[in-house]
Amino acid sequence: MSRCCVVGGGPGGLVLAYLMARAGVEVTLLESQPDFDRDFRGDSLHPATLELMDQLGLADRLLELEHFRATTFSLHSPGWTVRTADYDRIGGKFPYVALMPQARFLDFLAREAAVYPNFELRTNAKVTGLVEEDGRVVGVRCGGEVVRADLVVAADGRFSRMRRLADLPVTSLGGGGDILWFRLPRRSDDPPEADVDIYFGAGHYIGLLGGPDSWQVGYTIQKGGFQQARRAGVEPIREFVRENVRWLADRADLLTGFEQITLLSVDIARAKRWHRPGLLMIGDAAHVISPVGGNGILMAVQDAVVAANVLIPALKAGEVGEDVLAEVQRLREPAIEKVQAQQVRVEQRTAKALATGLPYRFPLVFRLLCGLAPFRKAAARANAYGPFRPRLNPAVLDM
Repeated sequence: MSRCCVVGGGPGGLVLAYLMARAGVEVTLLESQPDFDRDFRGDSLHPATLELMDQLGLADRLLELEHFRATTFSLHSPGWTVRTADYDRIGGKFPYVALMPQARFLDFLAREAAVYPNFELRTNAKVTGLVEEDGRVVGVRCGGEVVRADLVVAADGRFSRMRRLADLPVTSLGGGGDILWFRLPRRSDDPPEADVDIYFGAGHYIGLLGGPDSWQVGYTIQKGGFQQARRAGVEPIREFVRENVRWLADRADLLTGFEQITLLSVDIARAKRWHRPGLLMIGDAAHVISPVGGNGILMAVQDAVVAANVLIPALKAGEVGEDVLAEVQRLREPAIEKVQAQQVRVEQRTAKALATGLPYRFPLVFRLLCGLAPFRKAAARANAYGPFRPRLNPAVLDM
């Protein structure tokens, strides 16, 4: 029996499991897949995440892994390019967003956690049910086995099975569309400023994320429009790339069919309650973050930091009451509400503009603001650290 069972090996689950193991708490991490390699997961490690890794003495080794350092964020529309954020102006040790395949980050954390004998990782471990006694969750069913724990943490993502099993539903706050993700190769002479950019065109936009050897390309479609896009084939997507991301035009024909495309259904949603006796949800299991701003990993990691600050002392002192779990939600919910409210506004404005079928035009006031270096610095800092930035209490690791 573990003190804590974490279900889901994403950034939030792995960071929390690592912190618990390092603090001496017996923790079991259950990952339903055989490994952490999933295509088109978020790859953005923000300065706040890198600073946490540095606090833990892990940053230098982490950044030895291949990654790309993005220092700006820009929006493009026919005839206009607007740079909205300058990460290289924010100061600190990590004035950039590190773009690293998420699987590398997760593999790294799992290796670091495995150093501690009180950490156990089980892959191919699909949870099929909760184990409850006297109204309290005391474990999970995993295959034909019961994994008992004093506390279960659900960190299994936006389509959380744990959330359904616990009957803690989310309420959708809105999502302007869906995204078709695919990859195109990166070349050495590609624009260096295009690492985290959005390109608007008539009726759609493309989001780019740069990696060491490829681009993740996200092409937006109307909500629920996947089957219609599939029937139309890939030529409209290739043509949009040629017209609106012209330096990628020579690679557009490498997209040959929908078997190369992954659908990301965009949603913004939040559970009213993140907990019940014996169980806590964090990350997208508790609050679904849209790809806008690339905040998903950052929000999940910061959930894990707050959870570690609150849960580790409680686990070491005895049973974790629901008041302790409620405290995690109380501390994190204001930041999540703020991020999601901003995302809803962006999604609604963008969807309204694209519905006209005309290329998006940036408002004059916005263009003028983005021309000011202090504005770009402030925008970068806000995205780099998130609202109400939590910090890991070093004392929880030394208890």
